[in-house]
Amino acid sequence: MTTHSDQKIKRLLDKHKTGTVSLASWLASIGISYDLQKHYRKSGWLKSIGTGAFIRPNDGVDWKGGLYALQSQADIKVHVGALTALSLQGLAHYFRLTQEKIFLFSPPQTNLPAWFKNHDWKQPIYHIQTSVLPHDTGLIHYQKDTFRIAISGPERAIVECLYLSPDKLDLVECYQIVEGLTNLRPKIVQELLETCDSIKVKRLFLYMADKAGHQWMHFVDRSGIDLGKGDRKIGKGGVYVSNFQISIPKELANL
Repeated sequence: MTTHSDQKIKRLLDKHKTGTVSLASWLASIGISYDLQKHYRKSGWLKSIGTGAFIRPNDGVDWKGGLYALQSQADIKVHVGALTALSLQGLAHYFRLTQEKIFLFSPPQTNLPAWFKNHDWKQPIYHIQTSVLPHDTGLIHYQKDTFRIAISGPERAIVECLYLSPDKLDLVECYQIVEGLTNLRPKIVQELLETCDSIKVKRLFLYMADKAGHQWMHFVDRSGIDLGKGDRKIGKGGVYVSNFQISIPKELANL
């Protein structure tokens, strides 16, 4: 006859998604009390990776499985963005042999729990807190085996790349990515550019999109996009582009 404890273990196995972290608060919400969690940890059903966070023993959990718990169980506003989101969609320009940086984006003053920040995910995690774009605009879902996480669609991801450039991402690489984005959705581009609060980013985006000659730009109404006033200097170098009042590196201008 199935015991009460056996039923709880079955519930854990039924609810748990392979490759993800289970938070103590979520386990409690499905009927596995904190005392029972301690018992399962001691008996080998659960393995702690930090305060309030567990994985199943021998379950391969990477940063995506940790992010799933942040998004779906802790309800933290954080998503995969910039170059990382483009890489997941096969849209990055380069294949990196070294450990690729993972870019996560959140609204300002969003704190990630210690278990996530302190765990060794085998890849460097960069948590960008910014209000450069509304948090939910242009997000899509990425399916990873048994679970899915929120990531930036290609339109938002390239805007985030430009936000990180030139300090964290190379402008030339950003342009090479823009060249390959032949199927962006004008409606999403429009919304992002109208709500983006960085003049630098908006001018760079329009400059690169024009330079690449993409057809989708014909359906973007520039009259609703605030490009500010005055010149902007972006990176080292001094090639002035009068149409957008920006000074950009020679390497970018000569492409």
